[in-house]
Amino acid sequence: MKIPFNRYESSRDAHSHVSDTLDGEDVNQVEELESEFADYVGAEHVLATSHGTSALHLAMLALDLKRGDKVVCSVNAHPSVPEVVRHFDAEPIFVDIDADSYNINLDKLDVYLDENQSKKLKAVIITHLGGATVDLERVYAMGKRYSVKIVEDASDALGATYKGQKIGSTGADIVCFNFSPHLKKNICNGGMLVTNSDEIIERARLLMNHAIVRQENVLDYIYDVVDIGNDYSLSALNAAYIRAMVADQDAVIQRQQKIAHMYSTALETIDHVSIPSMDNEENPFSLYVIKIDKNRDSFAVELRNLGIGTGLHYIPLHLLSYYKTKYSLRVNDYPVALRSYQQVLSLPIYANMSDAEVKSVIEKVKKIAKTRV
Repeated sequence: MKIPFNRYESSRDAHSHVSDTLDGEDVNQVEELESEFADYVGAEHVLATSHGTSALHLAMLALDLKRGDKVVCSVNAHPSVPEVVRHFDAEPIFVDIDADSYNINLDKLDVYLDENQSKKLKAVIITHLGGATVDLERVYAMGKRYSVKIVEDASDALGATYKGQKIGSTGADIVCFNFSPHLKKNICNGGMLVTNSDEIIERARLLMNHAIVRQENVLDYIYDVVDIGNDYSLSALNAAYIRAMVADQDAVIQRQQKIAHMYSTALETIDHVSIPSMDNEENPFSLYVIKIDKNRDSFAVELRNLGIGTGLHYIPLHLLSYYKTKYSLRVNDYPVALRSYQQVLSLPIYANMSDAEVKSVIEKVKKIAKTRV
């Protein structure tokens, strides 16, 4: 039985929405998606984009990021996070992680912000790895105390909640979603920028289509350009598919949580394997990350040879050639992220996994673990 790391199945509604678009039905799929998404997460303003990275890049543009500005992020994030900062010739500042959640360590973040207060310090990007959140109330308090914007990278957090509220409505300045999450690619691309700020959404809407403006009651081909923007627009076909994806997301999370409990119950006592904490009932388990005490890569190779796909979230940013060289970073500069990186392994987890497939993954993890010395 081959079980890939990720697999998508199109729902009947997805096919229906896409067919409506291909048939030229009078439905603005992007506007429908934005309206439904705003209701789903409870946000005042949403803006659909061509990709999650586009949403994050547009967020930096909306914050008027400039050369020499600084943006703080976790050292354990997808390369898209610091990448969008560098596109403005601004500087990403990395912070080490919490050993259990793999998210940014808030104590270390607080210390950095306190010791480096400056007008150049513009924002903090908080990545919700696997959809599990940090103490967001504390993060928002830091944002106000140190006068920095809080941007959430919710690539893994569609439908996730914090204290009963959906991510996207809990108080960040901007939240960016990705409908084709890193290493769990969808069959379509799309992102969403979410904010409750009238000023931010006005600027984002202006810049998302080359900062082109048109006057009312004037021919459509007459336009002006008032700033430097880009094209971040989402296609109607992608929007049509994503509408069904959003509608199904709560059921998807319930299934992922059930699979996570199946994994944890079966693997809790297995030597050489450590399971994630199950204490947070709100964890949507977009990822199920275990730790292998040694030889993680050989463990992954053996799983692959048995037909099981795996993932790694992530290679710490300070180990990547560009950032290591650009900022003269050393391997041991972020010891918690380094230690976690050497052990973590993401197992397959998605709603259309059958119980039989979950049990097959468990059996093969157990089989390989028994050979460890």
